[in-house]
Amino acid sequence: MRTDERGLGSAYRRAFAIAAAEDTDIVLHLDADLSHDPAALPSMVKALEDGADIVIGSRYVPGGATLNWPPHRRLLSRWGNRYTAAVLGLKLRDITSGFRGYRHDALEVIDAPSTSAEGYAFLTELALRASDGGLKITEVPILFADRTAGTSKMSWRIISESMLLVTRWGVARRFRALRRRMRRTTPDR
Repeated sequence: MRTDERGLGSAYRRAFAIAAAEDTDIVLHLDADLSHDPAALPSMVKALEDGADIVIGSRYVPGGATLNWPPHRRLLSRWGNRYTAAVLGLKLRDITSGFRGYRHDALEVIDAPSTSAEGYAFLTELALRASDGGLKITEVPILFADRTAGTSKMSWRIISESMLLVTRWGVARRFRALRRRMRRTTPDR
């Protein structure tokens, strides 16, 4: 149990470090609040066996769903995922899902120890790094049920962190792309 660190990002970084030390082939994670049904694990493992570098248990692909969430929470989640995908240019439907699987070598490409986000933006940062690293990300449908244990840590601070980081990453990506285009079209002197 962690007593010295706070935040989702630091928890994942620590778990990934433990998995790397154990030399695992794949790492799967799900929320501990019983909102993710472990019955989806076989389909996630199969996706990794079939060539995915990362698999995301998705609420927003055909066959996936969110159960027992109030309308405002559904709207916030869907809008946040669409905004994030559009701003970052990611072809994913559920970037913030905490139900994922990774091949060991994919975690090396992502380099989780060097990430900086702490809240739900951490999951976005992993997806962004995976995409930039050329990794194959597959989404499989899951049924997501509202938590039956604990309380949500979602807050306006976490939402703000995610929005600010996603926007900053998106702007930075566009500037980098613009600089590359300018270098290609500027004649050498």
